[in-house]
Amino acid sequence: MHSDRPIFGILLMLGFCIVAPMGYAVAKLLSSSVPLAEVVLLRFALQAAILFPLIWFAGRAWRLAGRVFWLALLRTVLHIVGIALMFTALRYLPLADAVAIAFVMPFFMLLLGWFFLGEEVGLRRLLACGVGFLGTLLVVQPSFAEVGWPAILPVLVAANFAVFMLITRQIARETDPIGLQAISGVMAVVLILPVILLATFWERAPQMLILPSQTQWMLLLAIGVLGTLAHLLMTWALQYAPSATLAPMQYLEIPFATVIGLLIFNEIPDPLASLGIAITMAAGLYVILRERATAQHLAAKAAQPTPA
Repeated sequence: MHSDRPIFGILLMLGFCIVAPMGYAVAKLLSSSVPLAEVVLLRFALQAAILFPLIWFAGRAWRLAGRVFWLALLRTVLHIVGIALMFTALRYLPLADAVAIAFVMPFFMLLLGWFFLGEEVGLRRLLACGVGFLGTLLVVQPSFAEVGWPAILPVLVAANFAVFMLITRQIARETDPIGLQAISGVMAVVLILPVILLATFWERAPQMLILPSQTQWMLLLAIGVLGTLAHLLMTWALQYAPSATLAPMQYLEIPFATVIGLLIFNEIPDPLASLGIAITMAAGLYVILRERATAQHLAAKAAQPTPA
């Protein structure tokens, strides 16, 4: 069990905010040359190949059974769909816009928790959700005018991963996070590989396999390594610092994505998209800070002695 080391946890989360958009940038580089299904397959295959030796030597738990197994399988399906949608969006959208639109996810999680888990949500947080969604629409609007329906894909990514996170919450206490990711990598390969093989046999592009070039192999390897490293950095960060401390830092992913998009693709969000990004970040941070304040209030209330 790790003791709290908030500064170290914050540095690890900062690493996640840099590594995650780097992985998206590599996916964007490959989006027009390697079939989507092949990219996703190798992304998960490398995840399993990296994590299984780690859990083996560390002696971490990885076996799943019963209800947890089926929820983990559903979680894996959602993970595949979410990554496929995001990689497709990156083919059409600027990197910063795609990442910023996907940050509507905290609002979806708040609403799903309200509807399905009965979690209490105040009026101010609901209003913040509305403002944040308005900011997201400001980011979507110029992209939609330019590329059409692909501009909506990051919103679907956000909705998908909100459900993904709710399922993760349900099984988090019954699984080891690294072991769960290793098993998810294997599950994903088992699910995706037959689809690709059938598509290749029937010559159904764009799912059929191709033989990547040396440069493409290097980029595919980078996607797997960066995606796995990003998950490990977030997992380790949560072991050293409370989630309430780290959650606001996730929004640093947006400015890092903007810088990476500028350096690699010469992309700059237009003024309307920039305004939308700022509104989405402000509303999201407000929701996170309200969640933290509410949690602290409930904890303090629970700690008060009960009158005899």
